[in-house]
Amino acid sequence: MHPAQLPLATLLADCDERRLRRSGPGGQHRNKVETAVVLLHRPTGLSAEANERRSQQQNRMVAVRRLRLRLAVEHRAVPADEPTPLWRQRSAGRKLSVSVEHDDYPALLAEALDHIARAGGDEALAAEQLAVSRTQLVRLLSGEPAALNQLNAGRAARGLGPLR
Repeated sequence: MHPAQLPLATLLADCDERRLRRSGPGGQHRNKVETAVVLLHRPTGLSAEANERRSQQQNRMVAVRRLRLRLAVEHRAVPADEPTPLWRQRSAGRKLSVSVEHDDYPALLAEALDHIARAGGDEALAAEQLAVSRTQLVRLLSGEPAALNQLNAGRAARGLGPLR
């Protein structure tokens, strides 16, 4: 299972959490508070930070989301031959239904990128394996600019034009 797909408790068990003092919203230099949260995923070495909210708990949840997105884009795992139950639940026909803001987005993004990597960068073949249209797969990736950049870099290496 890809780390971006792990339940919250399992993901946090694999992370080191640091709390830091940062200036509060508005850029004040006085009254620094310890609300910044940095999560380091030990198995991969990837980290994410959040410090823009006044609440440490809110910053922790933002850092978890950023870590999941970073794991989805930068860490590759061997995907299963069949789409996961989450993928099947979110796809109907050849369409994929998920908002970029939804908690399922990083897990679906990770699965899509893993299948694209297994297909040698061929997003059309990966879309076929995932039983969605190529357009739906590219639309999923376009919600995270780093993921689309990664796909376009692979396409450029194969002499193909970029996707938008």
